[in-house]
Amino acid sequence: MDIGYNTSGFAYHRLEDAIEIIAELGYTCVGLTLDVHHLNPFTSSAREVTAVARQLDRLGLSCVIETGSRYVLDPRRKHRPTLLDDDCDSRVQFLYRAGEIAEDLGALAVSYWSGARPENTQISDDKLFERLAYHVEKIEGACANHGVRAALEPEPGMLLETMSHYDKLATLLGFRPGLTIDIGHLECMETAPEWEYLSTYKDVLYNLHLDDMLPGRHRHLFFGEGSVDFARTFAALREIGYTGPACVELSEASRVAVDTAKRAKDFIDNVSDSSAAR
Repeated sequence: MDIGYNTSGFAYHRLEDAIEIIAELGYTCVGLTLDVHHLNPFTSSAREVTAVARQLDRLGLSCVIETGSRYVLDPRRKHRPTLLDDDCDSRVQFLYRAGEIAEDLGALAVSYWSGARPENTQISDDKLFERLAYHVEKIEGACANHGVRAALEPEPGMLLETMSHYDKLATLLGFRPGLTIDIGHLECMETAPEWEYLSTYKDVLYNLHLDDMLPGRHRHLFFGEGSVDFARTFAALREIGYTGPACVELSEASRVAVDTAKRAKDFIDNVSDSSAAR
């Protein structure tokens, strides 16, 4: 796997410093969350994008573009607008711009999610899924035109929050779209063990998020603080031959970013060694 760390966990660092530290700690990938202070897709110049591309190349780092920034579109409403809202134009442009930046950086994928149901909506979930299917097909095509993969993430609290919701969307589309799986989200939302889903969706699994979690509680925890069996999960990833990006996602740990990233890398190295010995 291409083990990385998400820049959302370095919220108080400049992007160039975060990337340098991630490389120094031995990671080989960066989950780059486009944000107001980290390569803002609406204000960053071509020169700034090129500088990041050169830095990644110099450090030998691969990259995944993440689009889960909280207030980049609306400073007052977290994660709004979404693909499900009537006023979704800025979200669509954000994702299209993410595809362009991904191409410029040679990124492996663009990760995104459905968004929560519109506020005070009377629209049925079936209609919202139809709306989502329309946008997902467009985003898949736009990313393909840029030579990168689109990877849709089921997210607790959003319209598409479970793997059964993903299956429903795939039925509407007539194909299975590219997928981001967050290991913690599986523990939070699903009933079967994580490794069963990794095996079922291995053909469309383009991106992976690493964090611990407890059933029914959507909070990203450091490894060992939740109930995920990481040794078995890593063994499963080895069994299915997954070689894509797998980035630690611990945004709440930004106040102790460097120490957390170091401890996370040590944990992953240890669990990878133990799973390989199984």
